[in-house]
Amino acid sequence: MKTAAFLLTGLLLTAGSAAAQTPTPAPACATPGHRQFDFWVGSWDVYPTGQDKQVARSLIERLYNGCAIRENWMPLSGGGGGSLNNYLAGENGWRQTWLDSSGARVEFKGGWNGQAMVLTGMWAGVIGPGQDALVRMTYTKDAQGWVRQFGEASQDGGKTWTVNFDLTYKPSVAAAPPVS
Repeated sequence: MKTAAFLLTGLLLTAGSAAAQTPTPAPACATPGHRQFDFWVGSWDVYPTGQDKQVARSLIERLYNGCAIRENWMPLSGGGGGSLNNYLAGENGWRQTWLDSSGARVEFKGGWNGQAMVLTGMWAGVIGPGQDALVRMTYTKDAQGWVRQFGEASQDGGKTWTVNFDLTYKPSVAAAPPVS
């Protein structure tokens, strides 16, 4: 019996010291690529670029140990929506899934171009009923810490582009309402 207890104690000590010597792996989503979109994280008041009339609030959160960024789009009138964004290290790019209260679902892909986050996806009915378009969104942070989301649409596969929306996100002056 003493021999069995001695062996068990020895095994536990050996396992404990081996575990202590094993380096702790880095978090799965701690690469510089995973941080490229962090400039968008925050609680924002949203305005058409160059205008003073607020049109929405947006809460952008980093989730799941830094592996995702979630957008909660809360317009001051009309239905809301949101997106889930993640970096795919193997593809060196970003994916965004947008869903909204109209039933729209859009898959965007793209990445950091050195100055901005650029995501592109085919959006059914974005121009109007039955008028699908390729939508390109460019997110940039300015010197004031504001984020501009510039959207363009193309109905000819990306040969020509027209402005679809142009929004400026400014740090919120009021607490964002709860997300429903």
